[in-house]
Amino acid sequence: MSAILKLKFFFEKYGFHVSSRLADKLGIRVANIRLFFIYISFVTAGLGFGIYLTLAFWIKLKDLIRSKRTSVFDL
Repeated sequence: MSAILKLKFFFEKYGFHVSSRLADKLGIRVANIRLFFIYISFVTAGLGFGIYLTLAFWIKLKDLIRSKRTSVFDL
């Protein structure tokens, strides 16, 4: 068996066990725990992108409001 398949089986055996133990502790279904982790990963990735777009918009807006003047006589 190749090393990649061994690694895959290791993570399937022990990695999914974390969500099943957490579900047993909380008394809810394992599918709900896994879905929660998937949604949280999308939210955190989207949140960073949203902050980036907001900051880019503010910088663009600041540049539009404050025009750069080349001399004092441009007032």
